[in-house]
Amino acid sequence: MATSLAVPASLAANAAAQTPAAAPACDPTQTSPVYRGKVPSPKDVLGIELGDRQVTAAESDRYLEAVAARSERVVSGTLARSAQGRPLKYAIVGRPELLTKAGLAKVRLDAALLRDPRTPGKVAEHIAANGVPILWVSGNVHGDEPSGTDAALRVLRDLGDRTDCAATRILDKSLVIVLPTQNPDGRELETRQNAYGFDMNRDWFARTQPETDGKLAMLTKYPPVLYIDAHEMGGTSYFFPPNADPIYHETPEEAVGWINDVYGASMAAEFDRQGIDFFNRDVYDLFYQGYGDTVPTTAFHAAGMTFEKGGDSPYPDRVKEQYLTQWVTLSAAVTNRQKILSQWHKMAVDAYRQGVAGKLEPNQIYNPPNSVDRPVPDRKVRHWFLRADDPAKRSEVRTIVRRLQRMGVKVERLTRPLSVPDYKAYGRPEAKTTLPVGTYWIPMAQGQKHWVQAMLNEDSYTPFPYFYDVTAWSMPLLGNVSGGSSGATLRPRASAVSRELPAESTARPGKAPRTAILQLSSTSSAARQSAGWLRHRLDREWKIKHTVLTPADVAAGRLAGVQVLLVPNGPAAAGYDALGEAGRAALQNWTKDGGRYVGWQGGTQLAARLGLTTATLADPTSDVPGSLFRVKVDERSPLARGVGPSAWQFYAYDLVMRQPDPAKVAVAYPAAGSPDWFVSGFERGSAELGGTAAVVDERVGKGRSVLFGGEPNFRAFSDGTAKLLRNAILGGDPAGVRALAAPAPSSAPARQAASLLQAESPIRVSVKAADAAKAAAALRSFGATWTERRAGDVVHYVVDNPQGLDVGHHPWARRLPAAIRGTGIAPVAVVLP
Repeated sequence: MATSLAVPASLAANAAAQTPAAAPACDPTQTSPVYRGKVPSPKDVLGIELGDRQVTAAESDRYLEAVAARSERVVSGTLARSAQGRPLKYAIVGRPELLTKAGLAKVRLDAALLRDPRTPGKVAEHIAANGVPILWVSGNVHGDEPSGTDAALRVLRDLGDRTDCAATRILDKSLVIVLPTQNPDGRELETRQNAYGFDMNRDWFARTQPETDGKLAMLTKYPPVLYIDAHEMGGTSYFFPPNADPIYHETPEEAVGWINDVYGASMAAEFDRQGIDFFNRDVYDLFYQGYGDTVPTTAFHAAGMTFEKGGDSPYPDRVKEQYLTQWVTLSAAVTNRQKILSQWHKMAVDAYRQGVAGKLEPNQIYNPPNSVDRPVPDRKVRHWFLRADDPAKRSEVRTIVRRLQRMGVKVERLTRPLSVPDYKAYGRPEAKTTLPVGTYWIPMAQGQKHWVQAMLNEDSYTPFPYFYDVTAWSMPLLGNVSGGSSGATLRPRASAVSRELPAESTARPGKAPRTAILQLSSTSSAARQSAGWLRHRLDREWKIKHTVLTPADVAAGRLAGVQVLLVPNGPAAAGYDALGEAGRAALQNWTKDGGRYVGWQGGTQLAARLGLTTATLADPTSDVPGSLFRVKVDERSPLARGVGPSAWQFYAYDLVMRQPDPAKVAVAYPAAGSPDWFVSGFERGSAELGGTAAVVDERVGKGRSVLFGGEPNFRAFSDGTAKLLRNAILGGDPAGVRALAAPAPSSAPARQAASLLQAESPIRVSVKAADAAKAAAALRSFGATWTERRAGDVVHYVVDNPQGLDVGHHPWARRLPAAIRGTGIAPVAVVLP
């Protein structure tokens, strides 16, 4: 049963009063299709029917253009080009009069007026009664999940050519935008990620990739009330919303109501009628603000929805069921058109009023018997501020402002100093502060209030301890930018930043050292992603030429001439074995002879196994699935240039690194409980990190090793710690006082500790000791194997995942949360890969 979301009686009555008499019955799936024959069939263009096999990216483009060329109901375009230069083709579908220049401009104007809380109520009512909603259908954001593309092309053909009532109702009452593939490079490579190793269902708020950036520019131009994001997963079942807990607290309630009670209910009824297996309320949440469902919902007040079809079904069945959910959802949208448009405007008005009052929406549970783990604090937030008085942070500050502006956020800049009685700097107590001229001011009193809080938050306030992805993403913390909030009623003297700030360049002028990347594995997803994020930085932003090496290349002597070797995350044990004796000796000798080894996560573990550090590494006993920790930076270190005395380290079950010689610690976690200790995101037991090293920097013979415990370039949007990495590549060596004393301490303890560390990409379940037997029984029911650790009253199960599969493709991981819940356990944390 769907959770009932209460709608105020006055709104319900108003919506009912505006709803016209029901149209004659026209079932969206039982009405026989009637084609004009004006649009060529897929077989005419491609030689196959959609669903016979997956179409290629080029075939998708060819068929889309063929439909657009023959149907007056369709116009096409290209919203971006991929990393490898492939186009992202889209089609806009609607009544011919809507597709003229004037018609499309009118649709965009109506949408802008409904999204503007200042629009008079009578005007909004008129648009809701007479306007059309913008509905998006997209597929294939993960390149190896292809069936959504073929289904979207079938929807395009039907809307472009059918004349029956089921099709004409959608055409008459909406504007549909079809984006068959969001990741053409991944589709051609048959990889989840794009050509740079980015999971583009995690890139939405940062928009680092051209595919995502172009899509969001188009979404801003044609803002949706519905966004379908078609995926695949393991098994043969089908998932559509309602979603699992947790759901982000600033998710508008009306949008959740549409997702659950309009679209989810319509799909459930149709799947029940046809006897198709489906599930909901498990696995796929609505929390991290980087997905193709959360960003449309929070930023555009749309019903953003992830659909997942089991990839083990025959391909024709996968395409058929994807088409079914897309068609039923579009039909439900036009059936509820006036109500949806009325509530769309209401969400903007409510957001503005909440901003005026400084009210943050509370955490809620949508799937009892779950309970709120962490309430949103009862503190008013009326204003956010970004300080701009540190020249070294100019690029980072302006990047954040630009990202806000491009999502329709109003940003102003102080023209007079502002005294703030309750200024709360990030991770600090409230204090009276005077903010200088030039500080950026982002008022919460605007229609984009939900998105402002999502992007500038100090903490995400995770309501329920289940994690499909990370729990911290605050842009100022990721950029290591000074800022904060206030709940006071203020009257700042400020001017609007009306012109969109230009994109910032961080390219380094002058000569860079000869640089190489050692990618530890070609099959590991973690290795492909970490190396890909790094290549993106080097290629597109820092403009540092580099080569990519394999362990076999190192063994073959190809380190000659390299000055800086970057070793990102990946399976250290597999890399160690692949190097062989020759490669291990070559890497050790290269470093001792003057090379600079810069590693993180698996790269750090490899360095320890090779004796290139005296730091010892240990697996964590805490539960931190993806949070931001304030860390202290030694300002004497060459890594500190432009960083300042502190930064924010992204941490997700990373190695705990201990270095007894403080002279070798460039960045450290503060003591737990000290004024500097602050965590944004979920954590349990993270005090074990207090006083440990985040980055160590030490001499190794004539060379140097710089080792990060966590990822300094997470998804290429952790700009603050990426600057530490940039300095590690381009900066000078530490001062002489930081050199190793002679004789050098033994690296044997570090080697021994590193050899005992766990494998990558495990499943994690943490429970109270009293629930350990039930948890173990649930894991045994799936045939799982695991390592068990106890820390205080918590038992941690680190479950083997030898192929490194993500939850969508793992044979049973997505069923684990329900199995644990079925035992009556209230978990400390459940983290799926």
